[in-house]
Amino acid sequence: MSKESKRREALVYHAKPTPGKIKVVPTKKYSSQRDLALAYSPGVAEPCLEIEKDKENVYRYTTKGNLVAVISNGTAVLGLGDIGPEASKPVMEGKGLLFKIFADIDVFDIEVDTKDVDAFVETVKNIAPTFGGINLEDIKAPEAFEIERRLKEELDIPVMHDDQHGTAIISAAALINALELADKKIEDVKFVVSGAGSAAIACLNLYLLLGAKPENMSVFDSNGLLHSERGDITIQQEKFCSKKMYGSLAEAFVNADVFLGLSVGNIVSPEMIKSMANDPIVFAMANPNPEIDYDLAISARKDIIMATGRSDHPNQVNNVLGFPFIFRGALDVRATKINEEMKMAAVKSLAKLAKEPVPEQVNIAYGETRLNFGRDYIIPKPFDPRLIAQVPPAVAKAAIKSGVARKEILDWQKYEDELYDRMGNDNKVTRLLHNRAKMNPKRIVFAEADHLDVLKAAQIVHDEGMGIPILLGRREVIKELMIELDFDSEEVTIIDPKSDEEKGHLENYANQFWKARQRKGVTLYDAQKLLRERNYFAAMMVQLGDADAMLSGYSRAYPTVVKPILEIIGKLKGVIKVATCNLMNTSKGPIFISDTSINIDPTAKDLAKIAQMTNHTVKMFGMEAIIAMVSYANFGSSKDAHSTKVREAVDLLHKVAPDVIVDGELQVDFALNRKMREEKFPFSKLSNRKVNTLIYPTLDSANGTYKLIKELTGEDSIGPIMMGLEKPAHVIQLGASVEEMVNMAAVAIVDAQDKQKRQQMKLEIQ
Repeated sequence: MSKESKRREALVYHAKPTPGKIKVVPTKKYSSQRDLALAYSPGVAEPCLEIEKDKENVYRYTTKGNLVAVISNGTAVLGLGDIGPEASKPVMEGKGLLFKIFADIDVFDIEVDTKDVDAFVETVKNIAPTFGGINLEDIKAPEAFEIERRLKEELDIPVMHDDQHGTAIISAAALINALELADKKIEDVKFVVSGAGSAAIACLNLYLLLGAKPENMSVFDSNGLLHSERGDITIQQEKFCSKKMYGSLAEAFVNADVFLGLSVGNIVSPEMIKSMANDPIVFAMANPNPEIDYDLAISARKDIIMATGRSDHPNQVNNVLGFPFIFRGALDVRATKINEEMKMAAVKSLAKLAKEPVPEQVNIAYGETRLNFGRDYIIPKPFDPRLIAQVPPAVAKAAIKSGVARKEILDWQKYEDELYDRMGNDNKVTRLLHNRAKMNPKRIVFAEADHLDVLKAAQIVHDEGMGIPILLGRREVIKELMIELDFDSEEVTIIDPKSDEEKGHLENYANQFWKARQRKGVTLYDAQKLLRERNYFAAMMVQLGDADAMLSGYSRAYPTVVKPILEIIGKLKGVIKVATCNLMNTSKGPIFISDTSINIDPTAKDLAKIAQMTNHTVKMFGMEAIIAMVSYANFGSSKDAHSTKVREAVDLLHKVAPDVIVDGELQVDFALNRKMREEKFPFSKLSNRKVNTLIYPTLDSANGTYKLIKELTGEDSIGPIMMGLEKPAHVIQLGASVEEMVNMAAVAIVDAQDKQKRQQMKLEIQ
C-alpha cells in the first residue's frame, strides 16, 4: 500500500462511520419514565445529598472511581512535536481506547489550550473532582516535570505523566531481567544514554531506585554529553551530569554494559555495539526506527540482550504493559497518588511475570513453540491475559502498604476474578488471531475477488502481512478495482478460471476432479464445465497444493458454495460429518457456538463429534474449551427425544473423550450463569468453570442464536468456521462485511498453519 493510501485509510478510520474513537454509553436502564425520573429529576437529588454529606460517596454513586482524564496541551505529540491541542485529540482518544480495552477504564480526553504552566495546572485542578485519576500525555519538557510535580502535590487523586513513567516502569522491568541473564549487578554497570528528555530522566530516576549509580551514567542529548560546565542543564538533568568527559557517544560506548536509547533512529553503529562489555544490554527504543536496527545489532554481537519499542522484534518495551494496569490498581483502592512504591510494585510484577510459564494462548498468538524466560523474552507480551490479574493487585497492595489507599481489598482472590471478568468484552481474541496469522502467512484464494469489498479484504490481508492473496475472478474487473483501491502489489496473483491463460490448469483440475468423481455420476465433460466455476477451481487449488486455503461465499448462497468444497476436499480421518462454529465476541467474553450452518438435526453421535471438533477449534484460538451441551431441559428434566439425544452425546463424550471439559444437557442461562449453575447443579463437571462453548442440538437453534446475538447486540462474529475438512476452506455469510471477511481470512490462514503442523507431526511419527 502506498503512503497516500495509508494516509487515506487512517483518515477514513477516524472519520467513519462516526467521527472519533470513543463514546459515552449509559450503564443504567432508561426505557421507562420511572427510569428517567431516577436517572435525573427528581430521583437524582438523593445521591447528590448523600455526596454533600460525605464526598467519599461520590465513588459510590457516580463513575468517578473508574474514570480517568487523559490530558494534553499538544506540545509534544508523538514524533510530531508541538501541533496544538486540537491536533492532539486523536492521540488522546487513542489512549482512551487503550485504557478501555486493556483495563476496562473509562476515559474523557481533555485538550487544554495553554502552554502556561500555571494556567494548565489551574485548569486540571478545577476539573479534577470529575475524575478518579489524571493521565498527563504529550506535554513537552521541562514543563511536563513541573506540571506533574504540582498536580501530584495539590490533588488527592492519582496523577501520572505516562510518557515519563510508563516507559520507565516497563524498561526497568526489562532491565532487571536483562541484568539477571547477564549476571551483572545494577550498582556496578556502566550506562550510556542517548536522550535526556522527560522519558529518559524518568527511566534513570527509577533505575537509581533499583540501585544504579549516577556516577556510572553518561547521558547525551542533541547538544552532546550532559556535564556541569554546560549552561543549558535543567534541574531534572543536574544529577546525571557526567564527571568524565567524552567527546562523542561512540567514545562513551567503550566497555559500557547498558545502552538506553530514547532519542532518534540510526545513531548507533555496529562498531559501537562491538566496543561494549560482555553481554551488552541494548534498549534502542526510538520509534519507529530504533537507534540501531535490530538485525544489525544482533549480528554485531551474539551475546547481546536487546529490546526495542517495536512489536516485530523480541522484547518490545510498550507502555501499554503499564499505564492501564497501574491506574486500574490505583483506582480500585482509591489511591490519592501513584507513588514510587506503586511504580516499583508494577516493575517487579512485570519482571516476575516474564519468568513464569507462558500460557499457550500467548505462544500461539506470537507464533512461538514455547516462549521461555531468556534473551529473547525478558518482558511479557502485550497480549498476555495474565497482566490484568498480576499488575493491578501488585499496585493496589503497594498503595495500601504505603498508606495512600482510601479503600481496602479484603478478598484478593475475588478481586483477581473481578479483574478477569472486566476483560470479558474485549476483542483480544480477534487481535490474537490476526497476530498469529502474521507469524506464518499462507497463500489464500479469494474466490470472488471481482467484488469491491472482497478485494478490500484481500488488500488488508496483504498489507497487514497476514497472508498472500490469490485473486479469482474477471481479470479486467479486478485490475480496475485494484486501481481504485490503490492496491498495486506485484506479489498478488490474479486468476480468471474462464480465460485462455488458465486452460492448462483448467484441464488438469478437471481431469483430477473427474478421476475422483467418475464413479459418482460425473463425466469428464461435467468436470470441465464445473471447473470453470470459481468455487470448484479454488477448492481444487487448495486440494492440489497450489494454494494453502480458500475463502468464498460473499455473493452466493451458502449451500452452493459448500457443495464444491465438500465434493473436492475430503474430511479428516475419523470425521463423520463436517460442521461449523461461530465465535461471538460478547460482553461475557468469547463464546463459541456450534453447529451453525451444516447439520440440520444431528444425532447424539454427531453432536459428540461436533463437540470434539469444536474443542479443537477453540484450542486453535489458544483457549481451553469449557463446553455446555445445551437444550431446553436441565440434566434429565425432560424425556423428549430432542433433550435425550443431548444427554446421550454427553455420556458418549465422557466415555470416549474424558479430556474434553463438557457437561449437559443444560439450558443456556444455567450454562452461562455460573452462580445459578453452582446453586442448582453443584455436581456438574462444569463446576467453578466459565463456559465459553455452546453446542446446540439442532441447526435452527444454533444458527438463530448466533444471528440473534449479532443483530441485537452488535457483537462481532467470526464464522462460520468450517470444521472437519482435510484442507482449509471456509465459507463466509452472504454479503459479509470487509471486517468479517478479514477475520475469516485470518481463520483460514491459522487453520492452514494448524493443519500443516499436524501433517508435519504425522510425518515425523511415521
